[in-house]
Amino acid sequence: MQLNEYIAERLAHRRPLLMTHVVCGYPSFEANWRELEIMAEHGVAFVELQFPFSEPSADGPLFVKANQESLARGTTVTQCLEFMARVTAAFPFRVLMMGYYNTAFKMGHETYIERLAQAGACGYILPDLPIEEARPLQLLADAKGLSPIVLMTPTSTDARLAALGAVARGFVYCVARRGVTGASTTMGDELGAFLARCRAATSLPLAVGFGVSTAEDLQFIGDHAEIAIIGTAALRAWEQGGETALQSFFGGLGV
Repeated sequence: MQLNEYIAERLAHRRPLLMTHVVCGYPSFEANWRELEIMAEHGVAFVELQFPFSEPSADGPLFVKANQESLARGTTVTQCLEFMARVTAAFPFRVLMMGYYNTAFKMGHETYIERLAQAGACGYILPDLPIEEARPLQLLADAKGLSPIVLMTPTSTDARLAALGAVARGFVYCVARRGVTGASTTMGDELGAFLARCRAATSLPLAVGFGVSTAEDLQFIGDHAEIAIIGTAALRAWEQGGETALQSFFGGLGV
């Protein structure tokens, strides 16, 4: 099933869809698996598997810590790809690789795309790769049916949003506010106006991330977009109380 068909089918039953985030190897791959089981129980549609990196420039303090500790425990790209293959074979949600361009650069573009395809990924998110430099990788991804997910931000001009929309695949990641992940976001008129600008720039579904953490946030996003992205809030729940707290967190979202 193509990604657009998958999204349309899921939207027939729930809006917004949920996309979540797991840092591979933090606090362990065993814990990752239990997190994913809970996410699947609550009907998550997409999961970003983050390949840990030493300088995760788009991430807030909690994810920076998770990246650093995973690397300190010896997590490798090969382990992440092997884990991804296990995940895509076992769970119904779709999986994206989230990381930084250094991973693709060091592996080589062809190897990177081939390994993601073999592991069952539906796409990837590389927030530090500008679209002006992304075309060679995107051509390889297109040939393998992978979706390179582009990011639209509130600081982008309408012209820039149009350029991003022209090369987007699958869906668009709309960054709800300035800064890095982790801090709260005000769901109000300013964000609504930004999402309207994104909607004008693309016909693809919109996914909203950065600071999404409550049922009220999901309701707002469902009125303006198709996908809500929850990252830091879920990891924070796990840090505070493991699987019990994570179950309670997703239960509190009304999903």
